[in-house]
Amino acid sequence: MATDAAVLGAGNGALNTRAPVGLLACGGRFPVVFAEKAREHGIPVVCVAAAGMADPALRSLCTEFVWLRRTSLGTIMRAFRRGGVRQWTMAGKFEKRILFRPWRLVHFVPDWRMVRFWFFRKRNANNDDSILLGIINEFRAEGMECVSALDLCPELLVSEGVLTRRRPTKSETQDIALGWHLAREMGRLDVGQSVMVRERAVLAVEAIEGTDLAILRAGELCRKGGFVVVKVAKPEQDRRFDVPTVGTQTIETMRKAGATALAIEAGRTIVIDQAATVALAEKYGITITSLVSPPA
Repeated sequence: MATDAAVLGAGNGALNTRAPVGLLACGGRFPVVFAEKAREHGIPVVCVAAAGMADPALRSLCTEFVWLRRTSLGTIMRAFRRGGVRQWTMAGKFEKRILFRPWRLVHFVPDWRMVRFWFFRKRNANNDDSILLGIINEFRAEGMECVSALDLCPELLVSEGVLTRRRPTKSETQDIALGWHLAREMGRLDVGQSVMVRERAVLAVEAIEGTDLAILRAGELCRKGGFVVVKVAKPEQDRRFDVPTVGTQTIETMRKAGATALAIEAGRTIVIDQAATVALAEKYGITITSLVSPPA
């Protein structure tokens, strides 16, 4: 990608590759991959990283770096403003379940802006889309527009095809077909992105715990293993946040739980470190298939 180019992101504007970009980083490899790609193209990155979630490696990759040790919208906005940020992106997994721990206000020490947003901004529910779109609007009011991290690294989106040498078996394909429709419906309801199936019976549906814990729960319920994991995008997926993502950690979790097949959506799912992810799946005998539609 040339440094004067930008890729449109689902109608939400384009990343200006000549100006500093803000990065709100949470867990996993995605924020690191984004920061590495930005540095390759000479794009300054002003990173605010969630303490206890984000990778410390981000500090050496970014032009400016701040640890976010409390739930403070003001801290993020001030860091972006100091860095001259007009566009920002979010990347990585936020462990939403921690929002419901006891004494959360004491633990998170929110600033007034976060308190106002969480308790006094009207929204229909506290699902991912409602919360994240609300946060995007808070930043927009300060003159900072959210863009998709995929504008800079679209190659992370997986292509169609069977990625491993082993193809899904007939029974795995039948389970994938069922799981696909169920996962799409769960996504439409903004509940989760993943469904675990064996013998056309649903073992587990991802909710607030996230994909890895849902896979492990399926493994506890199906001790003989041999189940499939289906992960798809929401029907109206906003590429600025919560894009389905898998990687080596997903494969390790599947091996531990006894899952044998992973089905993901082509062109709408991020595979982090794809070569390493596929190699690990090969090692464990797990098949990975990328589809644009459910198998017939």
